[in-house]
Amino acid sequence: MDELSLFYWRRVALIIGALTVAGCSLAPPERMLVPPIPPRYDASAANAPALDAARVGWRDFFRDPRLQRLIEAALAHNRDLHVAVSRVDEVRAQYRIQRASELPRIDASGTVIRGDVPGNTPLIGGDDIKQHQLAILVPSYELDFWGRVANLRRAALVEYLATDEARRSFEISLIAQVADTYLLQRELDERIALATQTLRNREESLRIARRRYELGATSELALRQMQTLTGSTRADLAALHQDSDRNRHLMQQLVGEWPGALPPPRSLAGQGVVTTLGPGLPSDLLLNRPDLRADEARLRGANANIGAARAAFLPQITLTASYGTASAQLNDLFAAGTSGWLFVPRLTVPLFDYGERRANLDLAWARRHTAVAQYESDVQQAFREVRDGLTARKWLRLQVEALRYTVAAERARVRLARHQYDNGSVAFIEVLDAQRALFTEQQRLVQMRRAELTNAVDLYRALGGGRVERRLPTGANT
Repeated sequence: MDELSLFYWRRVALIIGALTVAGCSLAPPERMLVPPIPPRYDASAANAPALDAARVGWRDFFRDPRLQRLIEAALAHNRDLHVAVSRVDEVRAQYRIQRASELPRIDASGTVIRGDVPGNTPLIGGDDIKQHQLAILVPSYELDFWGRVANLRRAALVEYLATDEARRSFEISLIAQVADTYLLQRELDERIALATQTLRNREESLRIARRRYELGATSELALRQMQTLTGSTRADLAALHQDSDRNRHLMQQLVGEWPGALPPPRSLAGQGVVTTLGPGLPSDLLLNRPDLRADEARLRGANANIGAARAAFLPQITLTASYGTASAQLNDLFAAGTSGWLFVPRLTVPLFDYGERRANLDLAWARRHTAVAQYESDVQQAFREVRDGLTARKWLRLQVEALRYTVAAERARVRLARHQYDNGSVAFIEVLDAQRALFTEQQRLVQMRRAELTNAVDLYRALGGGRVERRLPTGANT
């Protein structure tokens, strides 16, 4: 390369650097939105334990080894999660493509030309064409003087960040769904065991009632009532088995691939989930919940798209440059006097496009308004989920205690009714009513225990827990 070529290439590099540094952004300023929620939760939640859900890893929260293995399998093999991860990879690649467009592309080109031109061709007539070319090219590089390309790159970046946060939000939801499904399976197993034992007792009572009827010691009405109660219990047990099978199928879908041999399950009472989660402040949700962080990222992307749409109204400067050699003979390609260069700056001024640029700007603003409304809606939804969880935690605990008292009372009632019936003091219908009520209340107690655990899981998710495996130190308050 001769000194003159070096001089011009240095001038080009200085022009590119100066204009790039001078580039500005036409995106609207980013302002911190004030979340449309109260600054604090209800007064009843203010005295709740202060353990931050974001500090509790899901292995610390869920203590059942069998459930931990199922969550592991779901995070590794759930197909919907694979789709979310692939989507993150896709958007990351799109960001890399957009980022690369900010830098000048450099290509190498080699050309061999052979041809025979007719003799009557003006200026060329009758000459054979034979040429070898080798060049380094910078094709159509845009000087981002108004920040259009930078805003497009920023929009691609925040879309990637938003997609990655959405993937994390899906992981948290998947963990909660696996836990809810597992707890429901524990409830169904306990209810099936309860119904099975009840059915055995009622079948034995039916056998005795039938024998007493045959001996004339009881009425046919009492026999039919016992048959009805036994048949109803069989139907309840069949329905429970059906629900259990359906729930197992859902679990198999969630985990993707069954992890093989698993530790034995714990009962509902032995789950040991963390129940001392504190709500903190509503503003903590903006930091702890990936779905809200994704909304914030999309809002920043909407601002960047507005800046890119505004820049489209302004002149566009592009540069094209090349440097290379050319000769008729291949062995003369690098001989003296065969090199050359080309520098072509181009200024494009938009004049008339039938309103396309204006429509693109209006579209960018509309999408920003949508992003703001979606962010505010999701913040309110998150706030409501936490409030619902805190309220339910209080009332579910009271319901469980009340049902424990009721079951104990119904057991005493069954014993008393059986004793009085044996002594001839009451009709057999009193025994049947007592047995029916006891079975119903036992089933409700199991359901309410599971509801209390499910509420803890929902509150854990609503507060942004589940992002890490472990975080609590050994012996932390649970």
